[in-house]
Amino acid sequence: MKATGIVRRIDELGRVVIPMEIRRTMKIREGDPLEIFTDTDGELILRKYSPMESVEAYAVFLADSIAETIETGVIICDKDIIVAVSGLPKKEYLGQNITSELERIIENRKTVLNVSADKLVSIKFDDSTYRSQVISPILAAGDIYGAIILLSKEKVLTDIELKVAVSASNYLGKQLT
Repeated sequence: MKATGIVRRIDELGRVVIPMEIRRTMKIREGDPLEIFTDTDGELILRKYSPMESVEAYAVFLADSIAETIETGVIICDKDIIVAVSGLPKKEYLGQNITSELERIIENRKTVLNVSADKLVSIKFDDSTYRSQVISPILAAGDIYGAIILLSKEKVLTDIELKVAVSASNYLGKQLT
């Protein structure tokens, strides 16, 4: 564990303010859930909680099924990192942070089909170029949890792939409720 040198006091209601520098670094936003752990040494550990962890097995199975069926790359991410990959190099994508550009697309809550090179959204910071992509946000009970992304280097994705992505994101959204 890395020490920051920052000390905070607990107020009369038992609250502690997490410094802005740490919130920015850890991408912790207002309303984000935090998981609280204690260890045997008496340390208190706060970890950003991702509800996508609870459906990770579904996400992996779904990504593999889609990639095999429509022969395209599939990425499933939460609001911060990539949690499932199929049809693409897993080492290159799995566990990588998503770009702020992709975060903005997900926050818009609309499914996007990009088929021209100038409109493609970078998925991770050192991304390869693709010919087309579909980005479909995963929503559950009105909250945004992540996205399903279909990528292709060879073919232009169409409304069929868009409908597959929307169906898959709806399925994962139902698993989260």
